[in-house]
Amino acid sequence: MIIATLGPEASNHVLVLRRYLEARGLADAQVKLFDDFPAAFAALVAGEVDRVLQCTAHFSHADCVGRHMHRAFPVDAFVAGSHPLALLARREIAEPRQVARQPATRFYTDLSSFEEEIDAPTTVAVAEGLVAGRFEAGICARQVFEDRPDELRLIEDLGPALDVWVLYGTEPLSDDSALLI
Repeated sequence: MIIATLGPEASNHVLVLRRYLEARGLADAQVKLFDDFPAAFAALVAGEVDRVLQCTAHFSHADCVGRHMHRAFPVDAFVAGSHPLALLARREIAEPRQVARQPATRFYTDLSSFEEEIDAPTTVAVAEGLVAGRFEAGICARQVFEDRPDELRLIEDLGPALDVWVLYGTEPLSDDSALLI
């Protein structure tokens, strides 16, 4: 079985997929990472992968479900937490004016003190931008701060996001599935 999700390896999607595979006893499943969900869903309906795992909070979720109606079907759903998140800033910037965030994280804390909000495709992209100095502040995995305390400072610890996750396949659930009500 080949299960696709959003990369890179450090993403929440990969973290949750690996937990899912362990919990469901699917250690032999192959993981295939995609740069975006439209490509992952296209691979699913083309038969190149067997399943796609997506967080319902991901900004592309509604579009993917709508574009693939009657071709991609939810076959499992569960709740899982993300990497613990944090609002971080570059250490050398006393009062950051800009903050980067993945769209799903925009309401995780009050960002009104920032003059500019910058969209990034993933929290991993936020972390990379902070480390590279492209962003003054951002919401990303708290681990980034723990790995680079000399470069970054913690503004607010946000903890993990608890979200609903859906696994998609190309065959609908049977009428007697426990997931259907």
